[in-house]
Amino acid sequence: MVVSIIFIVLLCFSCKEDSNSLKNTESDLIIKINAVQEQVMAQGNMTEIEEQALLSLCSIVSHDDGLATYTTDNSMILKDVEIAPVYNGCEELSIEETRACFDTKVSTFIKQEFNLNVSKDLNLSEPKLVEAFFIINEDGNLTGMKVRDSEVTVQAEILRVLRKMPVMKPATHNSKSVSVLCSIIIKYGNNVEVNVVYIPERPN
Repeated sequence: MVVSIIFIVLLCFSCKEDSNSLKNTESDLIIKINAVQEQVMAQGNMTEIEEQALLSLCSIVSHDDGLATYTTDNSMILKDVEIAPVYNGCEELSIEETRACFDTKVSTFIKQEFNLNVSKDLNLSEPKLVEAFFIINEDGNLTGMKVRDSEVTVQAEILRVLRKMPVMKPATHNSKSVSVLCSIIIKYGNNVEVNVVYIPERPN
């Protein structure tokens, strides 16, 4: 089991490296990967928590949809766009109602899809907050996903849920379809709460 987990994780990193055309095989990332491999091999086995963390990390790095590889320079910030993306069920509404409907639908979807066991297994003494970003492009697809600092299992779960979000009618500005940068704040613990926020500036 340990060998297979290591193989999967290293394979995921390898695929990520190839997709980004990394030339320096002695990069800090590769050095850290090798250190993890050596540590796991020396330990000889992993706990379920360690195994889940490695699999979650694999899930994160095996997809090429993060802000690190997708520029937001051509995306408007959600608060600045004239008409927000239209989520299924939010058609034929006023501009204000469309925006409110978008907020509600996105929040509801994430809460329904989020696996609560992921956050419950952390046994947190109190709920924690994490900020996540995503882009809805000119075709209404989600891309450019990024989750700010949080446990690797939580990051992987948020990304998994975002990747399941349905295609929408894209946002419009000056009568043209535009790409928009969205931000959400997720409060997690024994329950999950989601708020769509309108960031004042682009994330680093």
